[in-house]
Amino acid sequence: MEQVDVIVLGAGAAGLMAGIEAARRGRRVLVVDHAKAAGEKIRISGGGRCNFTNLHIAPNAFLGRNPRFALSALKRFTQWDFIARMDSAGIAWHEKTLGQLFCDGSAREVVAMLLRDLAAAGGQVRLNCTVGDIAGDIAGNIAPSGARYVVQTGSGAVRAASVVVATGGKSIPKMGATGLGYQIAAQFGLPVTETRPALVPLTFAPQELSWIVPMAGLALPVRVACGAGQFDEAMLFTHRGLSGPAILQISSYWREGEALHINLAPNTAMAQALEQAKISAGRGGLARALAPHMPAKLAQHFESAFAPSKAIAELPRADLTRIAAQLHAWPLRPVGSEGYRTAEVTLGGVDTDHLDARTMQAKAHAGLYFVGEVVDITGWLGGYNFQWAWSSGWAAGQVA
Repeated sequence: MEQVDVIVLGAGAAGLMAGIEAARRGRRVLVVDHAKAAGEKIRISGGGRCNFTNLHIAPNAFLGRNPRFALSALKRFTQWDFIARMDSAGIAWHEKTLGQLFCDGSAREVVAMLLRDLAAAGGQVRLNCTVGDIAGDIAGNIAPSGARYVVQTGSGAVRAASVVVATGGKSIPKMGATGLGYQIAAQFGLPVTETRPALVPLTFAPQELSWIVPMAGLALPVRVACGAGQFDEAMLFTHRGLSGPAILQISSYWREGEALHINLAPNTAMAQALEQAKISAGRGGLARALAPHMPAKLAQHFESAFAPSKAIAELPRADLTRIAAQLHAWPLRPVGSEGYRTAEVTLGGVDTDHLDARTMQAKAHAGLYFVGEVVDITGWLGGYNFQWAWSSGWAAGQVA
């Protein structure tokens, strides 16, 4: 039977980082993945340029039952540490917006760097390799060989002293995402918090889609709020509902039955703008007054909804004030999301109350670690989830 010190389940961002760090400590490391290639979500991220971290990593950018769980790992392996690795590898990068860092070239450079670092440290990657049953001595006893666990894989059984679960969440199943990590957690008695698609476009009922669909392709800057979340970014109309960075961000906070409140002109005092339009373009309609502040089609929609066939001069101040208030807090109630098919990440996961924040080890099971997206820590859009993967993988790799 094959024996290693550490077997890492998953050759994504967190798994490769954990493997690198463990191998650099002289541990015999095997990273296994059922996919044909390592780091597939890295490869497709950021339009193929990998939004690999964010300059503004902070606690408020992470969600979970206990978001502060992430602080230990994030503070010990920071965005600056990963940037230093990029620089050392000669991978050029740039800041796009809001602290989001992307490769100048291809995301494949990041995958190549990670695989090169793992190989240089003596670690192995085995692809097209399924993971089956995991047997462990739940009493924590260690066999004479040092192995605590036996992992059944597509290439045979592997004994290991440590198992690092880096299998990701359920998002983007066409890339091979499964719920394996949650099954492993359940096997060893670790609770899993509710999981749901996050950073995902939102969908709407037919009565809303009837006017949303004709605007597909239009985008505008908005401020969108729901629950404890509020974001100033772009919103995009699509044939299925709403998307764009603002909507992806707020989807992590939205729950069924809740309404979004969308400020369609976050940088304009619309009441004053409409009063001025009433003076300067009084015979024009509401759409003409709104056109400088939003796409023409959207302006026309609001004219039809608020003041059909009326010149703006005919609207009393109270109506203009009401319209402005609606535009600054437009309530729109989604009925769902596009689901895991297009979700960038999975919200929820292995309950952090049962993990050690410094090591990512299960408190009740020596040698069993959970890292990355499988854990109940989810970041904002813009490189935060990759940084969590790097940091949590690094933390586990120091001790596994």
